[in-house]
Amino acid sequence: MSCCLTEFCRVQELKTVHEFLFHNKKTPAPEGNNKNQTENDLTWDNSDWGAWENSEANEDDPPAEDDAQPIGIPWLQDCVLSLSPCSDLLVVARETKAAFLSARWRTDEGGREEMNLAVSWSGTLSTEEGECISSVICIPLASQKRSSTGRPDWTCIVIGFTSGYVRFYTETGVLLLAQLLHEDPVLRLKCRTYEIPRHPGVTDQHEELSILYPAALVTIDGFSLFQSLRACRNQVARAAAAGSDVVQPPPLAYKKWGLQDMDTIVDHSSVGIMTLNVFDQMKNASILGGFHASVKGSPPAMSQYITVGGGPYTGFYYAIEGSSQPLLSHVALAVASKLTSALFNAASGWLGWKKQSEEEPPQKQKPKVEPATALPVRFGLPDSRRHGESICLSPCNTLAGVTDDFGRVTLLDVTRGIAIRMWKGYRDAQLGWVQVSEARGERELSSPSLPRRHAQFLVIYAPRRGILEVWGTQHGPRVGAFNVGKHCRLLYGGYRLMGVNSVTSQGWQLHTQQVCLLDPTTGVLRTVTIPFHLALSDKKSERAKDMHLLKRLTMLLKSKEVDPDLLETEAQSVILDIKHPAIKKQALESLLANKNAPVSCLANVTRALLDSLKDLDPEAVDESLLQLCSSQLKLLQLYSHIQLLHTEATEEEYETSPGIEEDLARVSPILQRYAELTSRPSVSFAQESGPLPVRDFLSLMECDGEAVKIVQGPQSDSSPLGSFLLWGCVSGQSPIQKVCDTLQESNISPQNLLTLLLSVWLSREKEVLKQPDTVKNLHTLLTRLSAMKGAVEESWDGQCVCPWWQQVRTVCVQSENSGAALLAALVAHRAAKSSITSLAETKFQSDWVAVSLELEQWVVCVRQLEDALALQTLLSLPSPQGSPGGATPRCSVKTLLESGRGGVADSVAKVLFRQALAPDTLRDILQRRGQTVNPEQPTEHTPQDSADNNTLQHRTEVSELLLCVCQRFPDSLSPDLLFAHCCWEYVVQWNKDPEVGKNLEWSVEHLRMISSSHIQLGIALMMWTTFIVKRFSAAAFLMEKVGKAPKDRLCRRDVGMGDSAMTSFLGACVQLLQVLMEADACVEEESAPMLCVEEVWGCAEGPVSLAELALEQRGVHYPLVQHQCLLASLLHAAMTFGLKVKPLSLFDSKGKNAFFRDLTTIQLMPSGDTDPSLVALRQEFLLRVLTGWVKALGEAQGGSGGSLCGDMWPEMCLELATLLQVNPDIPRRHLVCELYNQGLDTRAEELMLEVEDKDVLGSQLLVLAGQRLCYSLLHNTTQTRPAMELLARLPTTLCTWLKAMDPSELRCPLVPLSQSSRLVSRVIEILPENHAQYSLALHLMEAVEVLGDEED
Repeated sequence: MSCCLTEFCRVQELKTVHEFLFHNKKTPAPEGNNKNQTENDLTWDNSDWGAWENSEANEDDPPAEDDAQPIGIPWLQDCVLSLSPCSDLLVVARETKAAFLSARWRTDEGGREEMNLAVSWSGTLSTEEGECISSVICIPLASQKRSSTGRPDWTCIVIGFTSGYVRFYTETGVLLLAQLLHEDPVLRLKCRTYEIPRHPGVTDQHEELSILYPAALVTIDGFSLFQSLRACRNQVARAAAAGSDVVQPPPLAYKKWGLQDMDTIVDHSSVGIMTLNVFDQMKNASILGGFHASVKGSPPAMSQYITVGGGPYTGFYYAIEGSSQPLLSHVALAVASKLTSALFNAASGWLGWKKQSEEEPPQKQKPKVEPATALPVRFGLPDSRRHGESICLSPCNTLAGVTDDFGRVTLLDVTRGIAIRMWKGYRDAQLGWVQVSEARGERELSSPSLPRRHAQFLVIYAPRRGILEVWGTQHGPRVGAFNVGKHCRLLYGGYRLMGVNSVTSQGWQLHTQQVCLLDPTTGVLRTVTIPFHLALSDKKSERAKDMHLLKRLTMLLKSKEVDPDLLETEAQSVILDIKHPAIKKQALESLLANKNAPVSCLANVTRALLDSLKDLDPEAVDESLLQLCSSQLKLLQLYSHIQLLHTEATEEEYETSPGIEEDLARVSPILQRYAELTSRPSVSFAQESGPLPVRDFLSLMECDGEAVKIVQGPQSDSSPLGSFLLWGCVSGQSPIQKVCDTLQESNISPQNLLTLLLSVWLSREKEVLKQPDTVKNLHTLLTRLSAMKGAVEESWDGQCVCPWWQQVRTVCVQSENSGAALLAALVAHRAAKSSITSLAETKFQSDWVAVSLELEQWVVCVRQLEDALALQTLLSLPSPQGSPGGATPRCSVKTLLESGRGGVADSVAKVLFRQALAPDTLRDILQRRGQTVNPEQPTEHTPQDSADNNTLQHRTEVSELLLCVCQRFPDSLSPDLLFAHCCWEYVVQWNKDPEVGKNLEWSVEHLRMISSSHIQLGIALMMWTTFIVKRFSAAAFLMEKVGKAPKDRLCRRDVGMGDSAMTSFLGACVQLLQVLMEADACVEEESAPMLCVEEVWGCAEGPVSLAELALEQRGVHYPLVQHQCLLASLLHAAMTFGLKVKPLSLFDSKGKNAFFRDLTTIQLMPSGDTDPSLVALRQEFLLRVLTGWVKALGEAQGGSGGSLCGDMWPEMCLELATLLQVNPDIPRRHLVCELYNQGLDTRAEELMLEVEDKDVLGSQLLVLAGQRLCYSLLHNTTQTRPAMELLARLPTTLCTWLKAMDPSELRCPLVPLSQSSRLVSRVIEILPENHAQYSLALHLMEAVEVLGDEED
């Protein structure tokens, strides 16, 4: 790997720039050449440069008639150039004119994006009479936005003039500020920006702009300049947009040094702040101060400046920090208005802002120039006849290159101040530096604590020879040379972005070019790319070269489109060229891991490398590399051979055992049903078509000596490898015998081949179930593999478990693909049986029946797989629309055995929940157990609506598959166990989403259907303790706090569900506690059930089943359960009818303390008579509940949208009245009166018979009858004449009594007179004759009859 020139940009419109800069100007002699002629008075041998002089002589005489200089003449040497480090702005200036070229992106003919520099602004910049442009520099300013990644915000163009002015412009030519710091011409502008220190302890260098004059040096602080430029640019934008007032920007902080003790100065470099070590400090003190000089305790910090020129040839200046205070300058702000295009100088002086109202124009008055601080030269390199022309400082500030008029290039050690190297023969040379960082490689991996190394290369452009050279420093050889032409310009800035510090640069990726070469003939900008290894010694360079060769191979492998032949040639060349074995091994591994490399290419390259290693001295060959080549070549040959066999046609005939057909016929119905369910459309990821890529094949195989093994890992999947090797044989597309022979010759163990065969068989279940012939092919393959050496041990006698067949059983019972696992087990069972039979015939007589432990293991395995297949078929049923879905659960024999005795019932319960099967439907299905079920033939139904027909068909399918599974698991899926697991599954799902109250209701219904009181009691108690009591207590405390039925927001906050869901939850709590009390009452009368399991599943081990946990639960304390049920009923009633009540306040302290306790403990319950005030509160609440129920009943019958409440509430209230020590007759009388009040006379008459205190009821009903008659006579809007006459004939007592009635209390006043007449009759019947209101009832009866007769 060598250095190279890389084109990265093109400059457009160079001809336009040339015409603009040289318009109406005669061709001048090149400035540099004139200078050389005047300054060089030495007798220098110029015989080697005759060609240049002749060309100059020819070029110095252009045609007189041309007004513009020809484009072919080196006009660029007469211009002042500056390229931004970001390469997005180029400034070309000459005399008074300048052109700014900005970056533009365009698409070339090939569709690639490329950057061009095009003219964005051009014009005249001189404002003082007779001044010309003498120096230009482009400074990119960093963005202050946090989202910035290192691109500049904008670029400032700084231009120095011969008048001494330094002016700052934007990219569009807008003048920002102008400063007159010294009255001599500006010789050179240079900039230093922040660099991240590479080593700890290195002093951070401050940013600064340095301006060189013939006898003075001005340094402007970078931070001050950055702030001022930003302020000026912002003010320019405001003034151009709205003409706002001028705001004074921050002042500039600068230092001005008067450079002494040098005759002429033409260039300079500001090295930065440095601190001497103690020895150098003492040495300097002794030299300068003599023997008695005093030495300070700490070395002072100094700014170092290096100048070149004459007398001495190079001067070193040191300015001690703090020796001169920085001067503060008010910047001269210039705002260009878009409207007037006038230039406003807001400040042109140093002591203050000038006003436009002054008589003398501001541009005519020279600003005050501050005097310079004298700075003597510390030392120099004296050479009276040599004059320096330029100096170029290295990026690390340790070296500097100096050119002189003798055509020499001198390399200086900046720290020691000495010349350490010199090149000759480089007249008019242009210098630049390239700093290269070491790539992240082996050095960082082996020693991560070591910092990355950097190398410095000096780039020298010799224009007279048209050559660009790259030299290693300090004493390195020339590492590169390029013929580039004689008219180019080498552009080197030596700085990056201004405004960056150690904080803002974190995470930035600064895209800057170090050295650029501009060719004016083509307009191409090229940069120099240098590999790091060119700076190393020979031994290290060899390793670095190997690393670069590896990188080259890596880039080649990353190419998307590469010719296979080219890839093979290049890869073989690179790998053979690499010297170090470790890197050679890494390169070979990279090639083998490439997905685009063909197998022929890999085999040829590996074979070539192996041959080259065999030709070497055996002691010099790396053993690991040799082993890698041989093993990988062996695998590649195996891959090619198998790939070739897959293309051959097969005409073999397969023979199978007759027992397989019987087994397939037995399991065919359930297999067919399973195949239909698993083949339904589903979302899946498409597999890559084509054979297994060779890199995947190599990653899955490894060689261990002569044997080939499969790579076993926690994440490795061997099914792709098995598909590549054996699927062709399974599907009948490849010759089985040849493939088996090839695999046996490659020394792959039969156990590994068996693992691959089973993995591909199980992973391609859908294809296996669709192709019946695959079973025959599997039998043939399994037989051939069993016959291989090392498959079945020769010592096996059939009376012990064979490891070979045990491996098959282990894989089958672990697989979740139940259909393919069952088929594989059936085939292996028959193959094992044939093997055992043949073994028995050789040892015993042929008429003996072989009895083997192996066959018994197979019988159990096949039965387990058949059961698992039936269960998996049920699990594969799709969920009906609208029910909770999700991924189809998978099961295997192993998971069922590990899930314990309740695993099957738990899986079925989850299926029934997904199917949303109602408890009553499940009970009906289980009642049909014992009937013959064929899952393949669904029951026919009469045609109905399409949706109903689909639902009915789905229900039929569920019931048939469920019965099939129940028949295979008669003990594990007994009705009680299934109901128990369904109950638990529904309450678990309700706990996940309490808003779905139906889940809890169905859970309680499943609980009621459990016939065993012991299991029912245990499940109910676990439900209450685990899921219910916490939310139940939260609901009670919330209602106690608010004193009424809480709103939806409060319910969600405290209980975790809405108000309607909380009503359903409280109702379910009442039902659950009632079931708990009923089970507790019956548990003493019956014995605990025996939990059994099927014989083949008796070895199941796992967590304790739900039924076993239920039987382990302790008995409950019945009064405590009844106490909780009482509270649940009160809460349910309050939520149902929206009543105001504090439920816990209805109980005394003992009753409150007994709530929410463990139901298995004995608590102190309320006893004796209750406080009458509590009884009154309870009575009032019960009466309001009955009133609410009657209102809801009336709304339901009236069709006003109210929900019809069941008849449970009257009975519940009467039961509660007994438990709450309230006289039950009071709620009965209240209910009768409420029913009559609602107009429900028929219901009221039925309940009237149960009332004990007839006298009080008669008085209450008499008032209701009077209110009805009062409404008919006095308040009815359609009063009739007979009614008015009747009112006049009524007795005075009755009339007065009726007028005292308030019919507004009636909820249903419009009642037929026949019902009112019947009501009065009932009152007369139940009132005794000696009652005070009996006569009033008789008069009322007469009035009603008369009114009824007149209406008729």
